[in-house]
Amino acid sequence: MCDSIVVVEAGETWLAKNSDREPGEAQAVSWVPGAPAPSSRHARRRCTHVSVADRGRRRAVVLSRPSWMWGAEMGVNESGLAVANEAVFTRMPVAQQGLTGMDLLRLALERADTAREGVAVITGLLREHPQGGRMGHRSEGFRYHSSFLLADGREAWLLETAGWLWAARRIEGPYSSSNLLGIGRDHDLLHPQTMAHARAQGWWRGRGALDFAAAFGDPLMAIGTGGARRRTCTLELASRAGDRFATLAAALRSHGGRHPSAGLRLEMPCAHASWPMPRAAGQTTGSMITRAGPSPRVWMTGTSSPCLSVFKPVAVDRPSTGAHAEAGEQPDDGLWWRHERFHREVLGDYESRVEVGAQGRARLEAEGRELDEPDGFAALWEAHHQALPQWRAEAARSGRARRRPFERFWARQSRRDGLVPSVEPPMSRSPPAMSTT
Repeated sequence: MCDSIVVVEAGETWLAKNSDREPGEAQAVSWVPGAPAPSSRHARRRCTHVSVADRGRRRAVVLSRPSWMWGAEMGVNESGLAVANEAVFTRMPVAQQGLTGMDLLRLALERADTAREGVAVITGLLREHPQGGRMGHRSEGFRYHSSFLLADGREAWLLETAGWLWAARRIEGPYSSSNLLGIGRDHDLLHPQTMAHARAQGWWRGRGALDFAAAFGDPLMAIGTGGARRRTCTLELASRAGDRFATLAAALRSHGGRHPSAGLRLEMPCAHASWPMPRAAGQTTGSMITRAGPSPRVWMTGTSSPCLSVFKPVAVDRPSTGAHAEAGEQPDDGLWWRHERFHREVLGDYESRVEVGAQGRARLEAEGRELDEPDGFAALWEAHHQALPQWRAEAARSGRARRRPFERFWARQSRRDGLVPSVEPPMSRSPPAMSTT
């Protein structure tokens, strides 16, 4: 599950995303240099499960991707094109093997300079390859189709797919995308066989304009994902006037005014997995905010749980995150896993521990917003990495260990991931310790 937001306003285009995946599925921030067009017309590009023809010049890209995948959940290229994707569930079958939505996203970033070109890249690939293959981390049978938000400095597009069929719409103003189809009769572009297929399947009677979401969406999954409620929440927050970075960061960090354990479905944008089955694989494992276009500005967390993390600047034309952003699949001492140990400590008593390190996180984020020179970005990533052991120790000293279903779920998850707490929290009711860093 994921939530993505685009805002087109006053000559600027912003794109933000929370990537929600399985807890313990580390997400790496990777910079990949560009490359000239291959000399051989038979060259191939290996993706997560299949290979595709390697065509044209490759743009340099910065990606946030599950560490085991070739494709990415979100990213920005050297031309200032930003792309985010969502899992969507449709009536169309998902192939056992093929390109994942994450592969399609990365290929669009490597091959396109504008949002409209990115739409053409993805829809062109769907003519040649099915969507499919394993898309879950431990849930190896989990497969789905994808929607995409693509933004450049001038415009943004929403592209939604149902197998090899698709619809696209140009976006004006703020728009929020979640895990259900959102294009109804308002499509600007449509696969030429979409209407014929919908009518042949009995999903559309052939009268009036085709409602893409009504014809192809899975109504039960649309309810089960909780996507409509999350979309309402993020759209309301993103529509507020004020500093655009701040409104988008608030939307990605929102719990909808509730405790992170609340609800039987994933109904809050900042997702923390929990014991009800629909939520067990819903954890925000990486986040991004970008102002798209020439000379793009990009900030990524490189961690889970944006409510406890820091949006730090990332360059698109060079490596800029230092040594700790490339997370491994297994627990290590990189940023993602070091933050995850802190995150798990906080979840032991979220009410008492959520403010631990808050002052330090706010200071680092403010510094990252002001810093324009990419040569200084790595120092902020290093500072975040170095602060985490202290924040974790402070969290362990705060509050008390609770044993509600939410905390028991995370205790089991930590054992499963090999993240056994090194410090036992005291069984006291002391107020939360406030960080001074």
